[in-house]
Amino acid sequence: MTAGPSRHVPWTRQPSVTRIAWPLLVAVVLLAVWQIWVTVAKVPVFLVPSPWIIAKTLVQDWSLLTGALWVTLRITLLAFAASAVIGTLVAFVFVQSRWIETAFFPYAVLLQVTPIVAIAPLIIIWVKDTTASLVICATIVAVFPVISNTTLGLRSVNPGLASFFKLHRAARWQTLWRLRIPSALPYFFAGLRISAGLALMGAVVAEFVAGTGGTGTGLAYQILQSGYQLNIPRMFAALALISLTGVALFVALAAVNRWALAGWHDSEVST
Repeated sequence: MTAGPSRHVPWTRQPSVTRIAWPLLVAVVLLAVWQIWVTVAKVPVFLVPSPWIIAKTLVQDWSLLTGALWVTLRITLLAFAASAVIGTLVAFVFVQSRWIETAFFPYAVLLQVTPIVAIAPLIIIWVKDTTASLVICATIVAVFPVISNTTLGLRSVNPGLASFFKLHRAARWQTLWRLRIPSALPYFFAGLRISAGLALMGAVVAEFVAGTGGTGTGLAYQILQSGYQLNIPRMFAALALISLTGVALFVALAAVNRWALAGWHDSEVST
């Protein structure tokens, strides 16, 4: 028996293409509407600059803004790495006992609901090193999604598989390594995607609170300085860099998620 002809999917309808094409199309339309609106309505530059002016400012101030971006990105990546490690370790501790989770999980929630702008000044005073204090502030903002998602993933084990492991008298570490961790990976990566954006937000907010100036300053300081100088195009250019950085972090982690889960997990296996 010969196999039937395989269906050929046009490249324009492939999931990887449409996943990129549609968001780009929406972005182009929104930018076009923005450009037309500020041009027709003659909106002053000091109120809302056009996308074209923002792009020109980004090119003109490229060295200044990219230097500031690297400072903010360094704090973001350090905070993200710290939140991933701390959050994963805390989640492993929580799943060891319901009593431990019940006793300590509310304090993890407390970190999430406490406004970082309220405690950042104290952290900056207590920690003399500016970079370390900013990383701590951003880590506090970003760690909770990793804790909550990883804990949920480690507990979301198929009961039948759990009974199978128990029936074969698998050791605790075998159950953890071969069952709980693979089951928790989709939750873990979802927490990382959320944590990366929160780490960036925490870094920017901490920079705002710290108000550090001079050399080695981040994008938050450039936004503050642009506001003081009424250089609104530079402010929008800095905001655009922050947004693009957040999108790049999300896309990178989504790619890692697809690479890690492709071929074996239901969420990534194409039908």
